Amino acid sequence: MNKGLIFEIRRFTVHDGPGIRTTVFFKGCPLNCWWCHNPESHSCHPEESLKTLKLDGKKFSLKEMIGQWMSVDEVMSELRMDRIFYAESSGGVTFSGGEPLMQSEFLLELLKECKAGSFHTTIDTSGYADPEIIEKIHPHTDLFLYDLKLIDDTDHIRYTGVSNKTILENLMYLISEGKQVVIRIPVIPGITDTKKNIHEIKEFLSNPMKKRKSDSPVKISLLPYHSIAKNKYARFHIDNKMKNLKDLTKESLIPLKKEFEAEGFLVKIGS
Repeated sequence: MNKGLIFEIRRFTVHDGPGIRTTVFFKGCPLNCWWCHNPESHSCHPEESLKTLKLDGKKFSLKEMIGQWMSVDEVMSELRMDRIFYAESSGGVTFSGGEPLMQSEFLLELLKECKAGSFHTTIDTSGYADPEIIEKIHPHTDLFLYDLKLIDDTDHIRYTGVSNKTILENLMYLISEGKQVVIRIPVIPGITDTKKNIHEIKEFLSNPMKKRKSDSPVKISLLPYHSIAKNKYARFHIDNKMKNLKDLTKESLIPLKKEFEAEGFLVKIGS
């Protein structure tokens, strides 16, 4: 029986696609982004962690296992509990991570089961996967939330640990195929928000915009940097390279939003 490594199933999410959704977080990621807000998702293995709780002013440590192997039936059993909310809100199921495409066979089975149940399906992905995986996955996926961080390959390797060549190729393919794609740009001060990178992103996206089968504008979400995961880095003993970086406000990204809108993109700030 095919099983996948899942570290969380979160109900009633509203930022991972349209409507009310259930988000399934896959454990394991090939990238190591400096600003990752799910550092517990990096490892491809279950991990034991100590969680500190406070009760009546006293601290208690509780052992917690991060990640469990689940079958398709086990995951679907969880998802079906919320089917009424999907129907009433035009919501559905989102597969996130980590990187769900790392467990592509398990993901494909889940997608097929979701479509059999008429659930709207979304994949939140870095796009770092073999193109053959994208070809198998996309017919069963209604929406891709696709990270686009850096265009310069040297910079991408420095800040994420991997090349972006396959990522960019897969994105161009999905857009040219007319798939529903929301491009998510994490706005990280001094890294992804430089004039050079913003110019290169606009230039890169201008090509697939011309070749896509759909006439609808390319959608972009600008994600302001936040430090909400700082406690996770301490808890999992992971070096936080962004610990001195201040959070960005949504208001601070309005000029960047207008800059992309001037190029014909449909832009929002936040997920």
